[in-house]
This record gives sequence, structure tokens and C-alpha cells, in this order.
Amino acid sequence: MQIYEEYRRWLSQELEDPALARELQAIEGKDEEVNDRFYTDLEFGTAGLRGVLGAGTNRMNIYTVRRATQAYADVLLARFDAPTAAVAYDSRINSELFARETARVFAANGIKTYLYGELMPTPALSYAVRELGCAAGINITASHNPSKYNGYKAYDENGCQITGETANAVMARIKETDLFTGVKLADYDAAIAGGTIQIIQEELIQKFLDRVLEEQVNPGLCKDAGLKLVYTPLNGAGRRSVLTVLGKMGITDITVVPEQEWPDGNFPTCPYPNPEILEAMQKGLDLVEKLGADLLLATDPDCDRVGTAVLQNGAPRLITGNEMGCLLIDYIARSRIKNGTMPKNPVVVKSIVSTSMADAICQEYGIEVRNTLTGFKYIGEQIAKLEEAGEEDRYLLGFEESYGYLSGGYVRDKDAVDGSMLICEMAAWYRAQGKDLGEALDEMYEKFGRYLNQVDSYTFEGADGMARMAGIMESLRKEPPKAMAGVPVTAVTDYQTACPDVGGVKMPPANVLSYTVGEGSVIVRPSGTEPKLKVYYSIKAPGLPEAKAQKAAIQEDIEKILGIAK
Repeated sequence: MQIYEEYRRWLSQELEDPALARELQAIEGKDEEVNDRFYTDLEFGTAGLRGVLGAGTNRMNIYTVRRATQAYADVLLARFDAPTAAVAYDSRINSELFARETARVFAANGIKTYLYGELMPTPALSYAVRELGCAAGINITASHNPSKYNGYKAYDENGCQITGETANAVMARIKETDLFTGVKLADYDAAIAGGTIQIIQEELIQKFLDRVLEEQVNPGLCKDAGLKLVYTPLNGAGRRSVLTVLGKMGITDITVVPEQEWPDGNFPTCPYPNPEILEAMQKGLDLVEKLGADLLLATDPDCDRVGTAVLQNGAPRLITGNEMGCLLIDYIARSRIKNGTMPKNPVVVKSIVSTSMADAICQEYGIEVRNTLTGFKYIGEQIAKLEEAGEEDRYLLGFEESYGYLSGGYVRDKDAVDGSMLICEMAAWYRAQGKDLGEALDEMYEKFGRYLNQVDSYTFEGADGMARMAGIMESLRKEPPKAMAGVPVTAVTDYQTACPDVGGVKMPPANVLSYTVGEGSVIVRPSGTEPKLKVYYSIKAPGLPEAKAQKAAIQEDIEKILGIAK
């Protein structure tokens, strides 16, 4: 059997990492364990690689990382003359090791590589690609996944995550490349000495941080605002960048959650280090209550997402990604109108699974809304489209419901450093009016109606799980539901076949199904980075109790349709 042939081949190698050798020996005779590690190669998609750390072709280890880099190097050398690359990493287990191995492979292939010498946020990698004129970038991170994961985000010459075409080309080369004998590998110290690997200097880091500061809407507003802030980098890469930018804005009263301040890929206090999850925010919330702070900010391990909570009526209130996106649109729009800096025909870009409340707010201000597929690369694509037309000033904000924001075109990925800065500036602006962000949000709901946006995720582990997810999507395509909770489904959009234009750019096909139900919608899609099926609910109702009741009823029907009723 091919699975066992590959397993035995790994066993016969003198592996450089003794932990991998011990793992392989420990699973001998355990069919399920062997199968899970070797039944497939880690899929290389538009988000690069992501998987559980460990031994095997279906795991993140130095061999799968090297092979992916060799494959990407082959693609780059076929497309560019003398390409260069930038590499960054976060706080996850083996992130620095994988970053060095990536640089070694690029260098061995004659691709000069600029390597961050310390962990940096994902947007800093995008910035380095653009600023240094690189053909590609790699960031070693698994974003907000649990500690057993790591990943490999691949970027193109625009500092944007790669397209499906490039991902397919890399995956094809992966399949043709033996991970033990088919990879070129330079000596790290020799490559540093010879200049084929170059450590990125402090000057570039400061340029990135200064460029973020240029995105302030009302510079100087925070200096005398008296904001009291709690911040947590969730043991990730955000601490230096976020604290530097907030300090330069004039925010001095910042308490960092001590248990989550320093890099630790084990994430001991938050097994799922995602600012969307209450458990990850709890330490910060406790500190907000204890100190009476105005605001909690939490950035995920690679610092491209930021979650927020405010102290309202003595209790912390979490603000969702959708709510924060709407608050930022409103704040940026009204501030730029007042300051006389609002461009003609302004544009906001968001994903199709993000709240339609943003559309109502944009209509109020005469802002064009462009809805893209999920994935910030598609928002980056729209920024690039505006830039190509000489209209980059029209871009106000891009956001995703999953806590990702970007207000400038200096990078092509979501930026929690920028997001943290804007949120604090907005909080200071409302504080000057005697309000907190929770009160501002309540006023917004009073004006535009009560929107409820929630996402439920269903996990399907292993080969059987992936097959089950595929079966569910196929079944939904063959027999789309005619009603949910007694409300007729009035429209069905299959993004696999219906690919509308967005800002003059044709959407690529995507494994996404959307159903219009009353004034709201239900969207079903498999995650691109995790073994999960995601269901997005968008409900509009007179009040929150009605919205919750409607969501619960639709959810019950959806779970029956999916065959996963509890």
C-alpha cells in the first residue's frame, strides 16, 4: 500500500529532527495514526499551507516546508528574471526554524531572500515585499489556529496572498518534487555571509510603523484623550508594533495582559488564540474590569486581526468584527467629511459574508461598496485595481467579519496594527463626546436597524471528514432548501458557477452557497484553512430578541439539512 510505503521510507531516513523520528516509531502498527499522516500531501492553496505539526506528508515539518519552498522557487524562476523574496514568522512552535529553512531553499535556488530577524506581524511581510520590490513573500504562521498547527502563507509580487493559478502551479510542482532528494538547500551561515540571505534591518521596520501612523484620520486626537487601555498580543507577534504605534499616538496608559504578553507558541492561557473567541479574551476582560479600563484590544498571533471590548455600564462588552467594521466606516466617513478630505466616489470593500449593515451605512454617506469573496487577497485585488486606475485615494476601508481591517494601500493584507490604531483613535473621538464605543454602536443600531451576524463552524477531521464536507456541499447544490424556519428562500447563489464582476474584476469560482431568506441571508462554505464547514447568518429584525429567535430557528433547520442536528 502506498501509504505504508511512504511511512516506511520516512522511517528509513536519518531525520534531522529527532522528535519526528520518535513520532514515527511511536505510531508503528497504528493504522489510523499512520493513515492520517500519510494519506495525502498538505494541500497548497491560495492561503499556502496549514496543518498540524508533526511527521508525515500531511503534517507541517521541515521537509514539507522545504518542498513547498522548492516548488514555489521553481514557479518564480520560470516567471521572473532574478526574483527575490521576503520571509517573516510569528511566535508559533517551529516558526523561526521554518522561516530559516524557507530562506535556505530560496537562497540555494539563487533567489536572494530578505529575512526578518525577529517575529513580525503578517502585514509587515506584505510591506517588505512591496517596499523591497520582491517577487514573493512567505510568512510562517497559522494565524489564530490552536498551538498544534503551523502554516506557510505565500504572497505574490504585490504583497497579496497568491492567486488560485499560482497555487495550482506550486501544488503541481510539489507533486513532482521529492521532499528528501528533490530540494536544494543552502548552508544558512554561508548564505548570510554571501548575502543571498539578508536580515531585514531596523530601518524597514520603522518605515512600516511610520506608514501605519500616516493612516490616522485625526492625528493628535489621542494625546489628551485620557484613554485607559488593556492590550493583549495573545502570546503572538503584535506586542512591539502595536505598543510602538499607540505610544507614538500619545496613548500612555496601557496595561498588557501579563500572562499573554510574551511570545509563546503553546498559548497556555488560550488554547484557541483567536480574538473572536471569548476564552481567548477572558484574561483581558478580567483586567479591564479590575482596572476600570475604557478599552480592550487583542491581536491574534500573527497580528493581522484585532478584537475589541469596551467597559459599558461597569461590564465589558465584546464588539464583533462586523460591528467594528461598521463603526470604523462611520467614523472615517464623518471625520473625513468634516476635515474636507473625503474623496470623490469613495469605496469600501468587504467580503460577501460580512454584514449588510455596512451597505446601509455606506448608502448614507454615498460610498460605493464592493463585495468580494472571503479572503483579504480579494480586497487587496480591489485596492490594486484602484491604484492601477490612479484612483487609490478613493479607498477608505476594507474589512472582513473575522476581525480584519485595513485603511490604506501600503500593504495588501489585513493589518491589526492599523486596526488597533484606528479603534483607539475612534474611541478617543467618542470619549470627547462623553460616549464609549458601545453607546456609539447602540446609536447606530437605532438608526439603521438591528442586524445580527453570526457564524457557526462544524469540524470534520481527517480524510473521512473532508469527504463528508464535500458530500454536504454536493447535496446542497443538487437539492437547495426551499425554506428555512418557515421563511421562503427567495434566491440561491452558487459561486461555483455564478461569478459576478466586482469593480471590473471577475470573481473566481468559489465553493460557496448563498441563500436569501427574508431580509437576511445564510451562506455556507468550507473553510480554506481548517477542516471546518462554516455557516454565516445575517439577520435583520426590529430588535435583538427577535433577531436571536429567528437565527435559532433557521439554525435548527440548517443543521437538519446538513445532517448534523444536535
